[in-house]
Amino acid sequence: MTLLFESLFNGVAIGSVLLMAALGLAVVFGLMGVINLAHGELIMLGAYTTYVVQNIFKLEALKPCFGAYIFVAVLVAFMVSAIAGLVLERSVIRRLYGRPLATLLATWGVSLILQQFVRTTPMAYASGLWMTLLLGLLMPVLLPQRIRARFRALHLRVAGWALALAGGIGTAAWLSGISRLSRASARNVDVTAPKWMRGGIELGSLNVPVPRLFIICLTVVAVIAIYWFLNRSVWGIRIRAVTQNREISDCLGIPTQTVDALTFGIGSGLAGVAGVAVSLLGSVGPNVGGDYIVGSFMVVVLGGVGKLVGTVVASFGIGLLTDVIGAGRLLEVWPSMPPTCAAVVEFFATTSMAKVLIFALIVAFLQLRPAGLFPRKGRMVEA
Repeated sequence: MTLLFESLFNGVAIGSVLLMAALGLAVVFGLMGVINLAHGELIMLGAYTTYVVQNIFKLEALKPCFGAYIFVAVLVAFMVSAIAGLVLERSVIRRLYGRPLATLLATWGVSLILQQFVRTTPMAYASGLWMTLLLGLLMPVLLPQRIRARFRALHLRVAGWALALAGGIGTAAWLSGISRLSRASARNVDVTAPKWMRGGIELGSLNVPVPRLFIICLTVVAVIAIYWFLNRSVWGIRIRAVTQNREISDCLGIPTQTVDALTFGIGSGLAGVAGVAVSLLGSVGPNVGGDYIVGSFMVVVLGGVGKLVGTVVASFGIGLLTDVIGAGRLLEVWPSMPPTCAAVVEFFATTSMAKVLIFALIVAFLQLRPAGLFPRKGRMVEA
């Protein structure tokens, strides 16, 4: 029984990380059909954001609140990656809808640019740039209505971006005082978990690592939030309408371009939240997101493009298989296994080889069922 619970928890933990990484891709690729190869770099931005927030909370004034920095990091990482996604959608993706090969090449180029950006730019300056973009995008909304009514739109934009630039420069100057953020480095950095997140919880003979438990809870909250947004909110219904029939939605007055930007921004923001989860599992580096991009696409395609429930089932299924195969659980369950079978099980009893076998099984499954576990039905297929 202990072996069963241990395998189940490990599988759920692995699946949660995979689901967290794939959730944003399920929105962007599943709903919009955009092959975003820069998704891994958006995860990387979220991981680096966690590192920046952690160092801010190490300042003397905020040290008493250090235990809560991870929750602030989740919100900030979502905003940072969402802004990056909005800029990417407005500047690149919007001009390439309906051209999957061009989109693939463009986002691959963006991924290389982002990797070099974090290698060569001090995090203090990068934070200032992101603060400028955030304030510049939000300034028209933040200004009171009476001020917006007195000035022309062009004047407001110029003034808004000037204030945003001043805020970005101030942020960069302030963060430059933190030595770890004032210089560029291509080396990996480590995120320190809060004290309450270290160690594990004893459940009988099973030790449950708190970081893994936190990631599972974070994944559950993210899935519930995105499900509610897509099915209960006004903008979620608009997103689903545009996904099913863009032309009719446009005729009905739904702002399709705004919906595209919102969808891409939310998917990118979820990638940033995944970066927070990833940062708790190991070192953070420019290539940290690349470790999850292939698995994320596999999860979305296996579950069924555009089906959230399929993404959830596929993630946890792959997680359980990874633990069962990679940890050699079959040998523990069946000690008297024939030598030939035991040799095969031992050969795949590593994480890397288990992934190879699982991906091969997924490819074979998709040959029989190309639409995945939960295929689209009805009008969504026609769209």
